[in-house]
Amino acid sequence: MCLAVPAKVEEIFEDGTARCRVGEGDAFIVVSLALLEEPPQPGEYLIIHAGFALRKLDTADAEETIAMLREMIAAVDAERANSFS
Repeated sequence: MCLAVPAKVEEIFEDGTARCRVGEGDAFIVVSLALLEEPPQPGEYLIIHAGFALRKLDTADAEETIAMLREMIAAVDAERANSFS
């Protein structure tokens, strides 16, 4: 199973790729912008899958999605902790 995740554009390169931050930590990915109609700007969010930016994502939608992913991770972590108690 694959999951397309929102990532924030940090830097755009001349070769048609961008360096994007995944999540809130220090995880970055370099993605192709070839599938986008318009290039993004630093600070914008993209939906990324398999190394390609699929589309731009509204900031509020991106932050909501990231919050939901954070909640799911917390729920899984809590369930695992309870199962080992």
